[in-house]
Amino acid sequence: MDMEIRTNVSLRAMNTFGMEVKAACLAEYSSVEELRSLFPEGNLRSDLPRPWHHIGGGSNLLFTKDFEGTVLHSSICFAEEAEPAEDGKVKVRVGSGVIWDDFVAWTCRRGLWGAENLSLIPGETGAAAVQNIGAYGVEAADIISSVGCFEPATGKELTLDVSECGYGYRRSRFKEEWKGRYIVTSVTFMLSGNYSPRLDYGNVRSAVESVTKGADLTPGVIRDAIISIRNSKLPDPSEVGSAGSFFKNPFVSGDVFRHVADVARKDGLGDVPHFLSPDGSIKIPAAWLLEKCGWKGAVMGNAGVWGKQPLVLVNATGKATPDEILALEAAMVRSVQERFSILLEPEVEHI
Repeated sequence: MDMEIRTNVSLRAMNTFGMEVKAACLAEYSSVEELRSLFPEGNLRSDLPRPWHHIGGGSNLLFTKDFEGTVLHSSICFAEEAEPAEDGKVKVRVGSGVIWDDFVAWTCRRGLWGAENLSLIPGETGAAAVQNIGAYGVEAADIISSVGCFEPATGKELTLDVSECGYGYRRSRFKEEWKGRYIVTSVTFMLSGNYSPRLDYGNVRSAVESVTKGADLTPGVIRDAIISIRNSKLPDPSEVGSAGSFFKNPFVSGDVFRHVADVARKDGLGDVPHFLSPDGSIKIPAAWLLEKCGWKGAVMGNAGVWGKQPLVLVNATGKATPDEILALEAAMVRSVQERFSILLEPEVEHI
């Protein structure tokens, strides 16, 4: 089947915010060979408009306007157990275009531990490796073994070990100095056939206990509990447009934390939830900061904040424009900075 290349394409269905924007061109490839054909001699084909930008499931981005170049999207879809490893470990290789939650469900059906806490996160597997998605005490980097990539400038395929990818909180070298240098085509995960649940984060343990009711604990049982937690807090992108958690949780110094604690004490806000990082910085949940600034359930025009989770911006009416989302974002950032002296940074990529 020939690669599909379309022009003047609506991207509404390719971004979970539901922004009504267009791309001058959209190229969806289903193999590395098709991807390579888009970059003869190391540059995007001359008949395709520039610049180019690669997207996954569109679940962690905000199109701020029409895209005048070429949007690339992977349809490389496979999942296979690779070579067995030691101590009950199992390597699994997955195509970059596989829906992330489909992959998690696949691992749970096979009784493989490692990905279950990341259930129901929207997006695709390739983007998960770029973003280093995380939830409920687990990050993608915890289970990634290596990342298969294509380098447009050279036309070469290469495999990068997880140690080379510079993973950190919601970051990787793919998002920073490697942006545009590599395109992720597959991801190899190291999972386990051995009993290894991770329950000591937030209310995961209590949610699991409510689901199990004495039954044996399996990856699938934990997946059900995680799905229950997420559904109780977050909107379904198929019903309400959003990009999930819009802001990163800030890591602050001791001085800044003490300032926030002073503000909370003076304003009667109660104790400030926080987590000590190994580097000595202190993580304060962005959701707490935003809630205390009154943003939970707020609406500005067609844009709004989810009533159950102030970290989530939504396309409240289905008619929000990029400018309305940007205006809401700016107002939220400004209010937190003015009250707590913390500058929130977006987790969502702006294009």
